[in-house]
Amino acid sequence: MVTLKQLAKELGVSISTVSKALNNSEEIGEETVRRVKELAELYNYKPNKVALSLKNNKTKTIGVIIPNILNRILAKVLFGIETEAAKHGYNIITCISNESLEKEKQSLQLLANGSVDGFILSVAEETQIKNEIEHFKKTISQGLPIVMFDRVAHDVMCDKVIVDDFDAMYNATKSLLLEKRKNILFVSNINDLSVGKLRERGYNKAILEHGKQEPLVLKIKKGKDDHQKVIKSFLKKNRTVDAVVAADSSSGIIALNTAINLGLKVPKDFSVIAFASKSDSHHTIPKLTTIRQHAKAIGVNAAQMLITRMQKEHANADVKTIIVKTSIVKNKSTL
Repeated sequence: MVTLKQLAKELGVSISTVSKALNNSEEIGEETVRRVKELAELYNYKPNKVALSLKNNKTKTIGVIIPNILNRILAKVLFGIETEAAKHGYNIITCISNESLEKEKQSLQLLANGSVDGFILSVAEETQIKNEIEHFKKTISQGLPIVMFDRVAHDVMCDKVIVDDFDAMYNATKSLLLEKRKNILFVSNINDLSVGKLRERGYNKAILEHGKQEPLVLKIKKGKDDHQKVIKSFLKKNRTVDAVVAADSSSGIIALNTAINLGLKVPKDFSVIAFASKSDSHHTIPKLTTIRQHAKAIGVNAAQMLITRMQKEHANADVKTIIVKTSIVKNKSTL
């Protein structure tokens, strides 16, 4: 394989000139840059990334750890991260924690051993339940910055990208109250996650402010309860319920289908709003009104924050939290 030294010898210039030309340095004239790149392309020259990383102490690689690859929102965040990272010349290595604290720790340990320059991650469910954060602190102490998104550990001093889950559910509940709904049910199967707790609090605040009904909360135990049976049983026993706000997409879709199966007309008799993606709404009849989280924007912001943090001049800057605003996308499941 051809080397920088061989290219420089053939062109009659220094190795430094060839290197700078290949990296589009303003110190090198346009004609020299053109000649260097043409010869490099002719010989199919590729820089030795391992050697470069050893020389610069940089891998130009970002480690991404997500809890669940089947979650559409997390998949879209990953797409945003990869798109933005590529713009800045970074590659990504993705690990899936599968909601496991141990797998999350293993992924951090594996990639922190010289494979990446920093991490973007969403905290695993087991990690949040056990409230373990030392593995994050240890990684940061090694000089590897972390940006957390969506599910975050508030006691870890690092950059974060979140949506305002509390405000989003508060506004969704208020919109149903404006429809004159009198018995609004909050349904969730993400009760142990920080985002689920914040969404429940947002619902409670809107209901208590209104003052005409008590909070009505149905919590599904993931992996233990039959999601569909629990919702159907509750709605059959509580026929005065005329609206549902769901903390997750599956609860919203099941509530919508159950209401129709019970003979209720949606949205005339019964309204449904859920945290869900655009594609989720395409799979329901009528189309589901959703709280959109703008997942790609979360990924883009997370990548930008990490890349900025990895630059020497910003390495010790104060940590920041970016809040990506949600929006309610009205469809046919609400008035």
